[in-house]
Parts: sequence; structure tokens; C-alpha cells
Amino acid sequence: MASEASSGAAGLLAGWKGALVAGAVGVLIGGGAMFASSGHFVRSYLLEHPEVLPEAMDRLQAKRASEAVIANRAAIETPFAGAWAGAKDGDVTLVEFFDYACTFCRRSNADVDRLLKEDPKLKVVWREWPVLGPDSEAAARASLAAAQAGKFRAFHDALYAAGRPTPDALAKAQAAVGVTPLGQEAAKTELGKNYQLANALRTTGTPTFVVGDRIFQGAVGYDALKAAIAEARAGRSTPG
Repeated sequence: MASEASSGAAGLLAGWKGALVAGAVGVLIGGGAMFASSGHFVRSYLLEHPEVLPEAMDRLQAKRASEAVIANRAAIETPFAGAWAGAKDGDVTLVEFFDYACTFCRRSNADVDRLLKEDPKLKVVWREWPVLGPDSEAAARASLAAAQAGKFRAFHDALYAAGRPTPDALAKAQAAVGVTPLGQEAAKTELGKNYQLANALRTTGTPTFVVGDRIFQGAVGYDALKAAIAEARAGRSTPG
């Protein structure tokens, strides 16, 4: 009987998914009127299996992240000028919020390049999110200028190859690619938009990747991104 009760409780919790968090947990444990018939049962299960609470919170956070992506998808996946690569009408779009001063962004650049080379149906969109100081912002503005001139990838790779975006490294990358400054208003508008999107997605740092309805924080690596692309592609091909 005890094992059957535990099994039934587990099924009930699985059905609630992410709802079993924060205030909802308080109501359940307190035996609120809405859950009067099952409150004691669930309370007992929670006390015996507190490990389900972090899982419930993770599910809630994933659900909220997905909702934020869906609500802002058009803005997230629409590139600034030429700041994109791959298939123009790709069946899956990978978006990266990045900062040229971010070591992990530089490390992830090779993973993104590999994915583009291997996957002819993938589209990659880069979003400038300079959060690491004045050098980052100067590099972002130069990158936007390169994107507007149709030279984004050449500039992007050249500046990453130079290491940190110091004034000297930035000047060399600009000279090598032939980038002219972008108007202040155009840069201000695009960077402001990207900050708003990052805030809406509740991102915590760079790089941040968006694939399908999922958000990945940090340099998660080639394998994780490839799996996410496959998952997004399978989801789009599934009816309903």
C-alpha cells in the first residue's frame, strides 16, 4: 500500500509539472481550501521526497523561458542587416547573444562555425550584447557597421582571432575588413533592442543561445547545440 501511495503521488506531481513551486508549494503544504482533499497526501510526499522541488523549479523556469522566446521570436530571429549566416530560410535558427570581450563567446565561435559547415539547413543570427565595458561597446558598434556593409563574418572572425577587443585590435580588424563607422542612432537603436530582448529572456551573461523554444546560458558546446537543433527540427516536423 505504501509503495502504491508513493507511486500515485509521483504521478500527481508529474501532472502538475512546474506549478509545484513558490506560492503553490505554500498552499499545498498549508492545506489550502482548494487542495483540501489532497493537501495532506501531497504534503507527506513532499516531506519524504524534497528532491522533487528543485526539479519542479527547473521545469517552471524552462516553461517561462520558452514562453519568453515564443513571445519575442520575430525580434530575436530577425538579424540586424548582415549579422547572420547559413540558410536564408533555414528550418531552424540559432541565435547567439555575444560580447567580443567574452572569452566563452570566443571559444564558442568554433562550435558555431562547425554547425554551419555541417548543417545546410541551419541559420545563425548574431545579436550584439556588449556587457563587459567600453571596449565591448566599441567592438559592438564596429561589428554592426560591418554587418550593415555586408562584411560581418569577416570582421567577426578577424576580431576574435585578435583576442580581446582592445583599441589596437579593433583598429586592425576594421582596417583589414574595410569597415566604416555606423551612425550613432542606428547603433543605439539596435543595441537598445538587444538589451531589451536579453532582459525579456532573463539572460544572465554571454554567450546566450536561443534554439527553437529553448535558452542556453554559457559556452554549452557543440554537442549540446547540435542536440538542441535536432530537437527543434523534430518539433517543427511533428504535426500539431
